[in-house]
Amino acid sequence: MRGFILRVVINAIIIWVLASGILPGIRVIGSNSVVVFAVIGLIFGIVNGLVKPLVNLLTCALTLLTFGLFRLIVNGAMLLLTAYLSQLIETTIGGRLVIDDLLWAIIGAILAAVIGLMLERLLGLDADDQMPRDRW
Repeated sequence: MRGFILRVVINAIIIWVLASGILPGIRVIGSNSVVVFAVIGLIFGIVNGLVKPLVNLLTCALTLLTFGLFRLIVNGAMLLLTAYLSQLIETTIGGRLVIDDLLWAIIGAILAAVIGLMLERLLGLDADDQMPRDRW
């Protein structure tokens, strides 16, 4: 459970960094509260945990054919799906994630992967067991 909460926090930080003005094509409209970023981070985690493995399985041949470059489009599409789902619950949380087009989503997904990797290393999360590692 602690690993799951840390993943949601990491996803919320990723969304906050992406929407903070680094990329003009990705922004959060409405309230910029911690709750909005936490809910969008939760949605991003659910999309990456449930939908992305299925899409990766279905597009395995295309990913192999493009030597893995199609994975960038899949990651961008997962970020676009997160933006769409946040739009559906905008009235509930008071804000939503807006991404202008697929190119901004792909660039955002690349940055999200880099930021996520750095935060996972900083917090000591292991990809195998989703729990913080003992650094010593």
